[in-house]
Amino acid sequence: MKEITAAEFDQLVLQGNKVVVDFYSTECPPCEALAPKFENMAELYGEHITFVKVYRQGNRELAEQLGVKSSPTVLFFDKGKQVADMISGGIKKSELVERLDAMLPQETVANIKSKITKHTTYCDALIIGGGPAGLAAGLYLCQAKVNTILVDIQLPGGQVSTTHQVSNYPGFVEPQPGYMLSHHMSEQTRLCGTQYKVAVDVAHVDLHNKTVEIDAFETIQAKKIIIATGASPRPLGIPGEKEFKGRGISYCATCDAKYFNDKDVIVIGGGNSAVEEADFITKFAKKVTMIHQFAEFTANKQAVEKIMANPKVSVLFQSEPRAFTKQGDTMIVEYENLQTKERHTISADGIFVFIGMQPNTSLFGNQLQTDNWNYIVTDEDMQTNIPGVYAIGDVRSKKYRQITTAVADGTIAAIHISKELM
Repeated sequence: MKEITAAEFDQLVLQGNKVVVDFYSTECPPCEALAPKFENMAELYGEHITFVKVYRQGNRELAEQLGVKSSPTVLFFDKGKQVADMISGGIKKSELVERLDAMLPQETVANIKSKITKHTTYCDALIIGGGPAGLAAGLYLCQAKVNTILVDIQLPGGQVSTTHQVSNYPGFVEPQPGYMLSHHMSEQTRLCGTQYKVAVDVAHVDLHNKTVEIDAFETIQAKKIIIATGASPRPLGIPGEKEFKGRGISYCATCDAKYFNDKDVIVIGGGNSAVEEADFITKFAKKVTMIHQFAEFTANKQAVEKIMANPKVSVLFQSEPRAFTKQGDTMIVEYENLQTKERHTISADGIFVFIGMQPNTSLFGNQLQTDNWNYIVTDEDMQTNIPGVYAIGDVRSKKYRQITTAVADGTIAAIHISKELM
């Protein structure tokens, strides 16, 4: 695998044979999560496909020419022509494998797959998810000498790693960059002795038998399982959103705000995340227009006062987006004024969506008891309806979801498990 620049792109990619290109950025957690998957694929498929990386921030013109609007973005080329769909954001290994397999003859693919050997790993406690809740649980478990494995489809850190600034975590006088707070938590837990298996695909989870299959070749068997999968940005579910995700629509200001320097941006939402991230985006953008369904923001008072005083920000209150379209490089939002019921359009260079979160529970099917919003129900010890299975952090049904409450959940579950395994 090789890193190339725009000057080398024509010769190595457009004049090459089968080539896969990863456009990545710095300070981009999804990019960091993709890196080990990309390296692993290069080892498996490298005899037949060339793998290259391009630093997006240093090759912006090339990225824009290729329609790369989000980090990371992976493109696939065969004899100079782009094949398959580009993929971006939180890229799964299975998405890479599907596209790589399609580039090769079936016999070659079968030969590559034959080199993969399956095996089983055993542990006392398995944590699924590496946000603050999972990391706190791992820290307490390893300090109690419990053999613990932490699995995450991304790198450890969770939502905090994509938050540009955290000002309310105890112990820090000055606001902390989210990625650094996540890094410190992750390193503390790793150095304590928790074994990490991160940036993996979780293929199958059997909570009753306490087994988890990752990357289609390793099964982990545990005595106890802690679910700490957190929550993900809630999509709007309107026309154009899926089509332009990563191509003009983003859900991560930390990852993508830097690419809208001196440009116009639309932010959809009015809660804490939307207001705080919009303020961060103004460090780069020339103008930020916020679209919010209510007559006033629902974020905390301090954040609202700050954003309303920002001369770069204007707000369309009592309005909701109805569809996204695109003309050239310009994104267009069709929105409805909820008072008049009239529809209007507004254009910008990019759109950021922050309308809340939804629990990451799809891995578990109908195995767990959940509330009306699909959050996992637990008792005060964080135990679910399945014996030996716990749920902590933002994926759990509870009133407040903060970094501090996630850490508390992880602490409680770990202490309870440690006592049960004594």
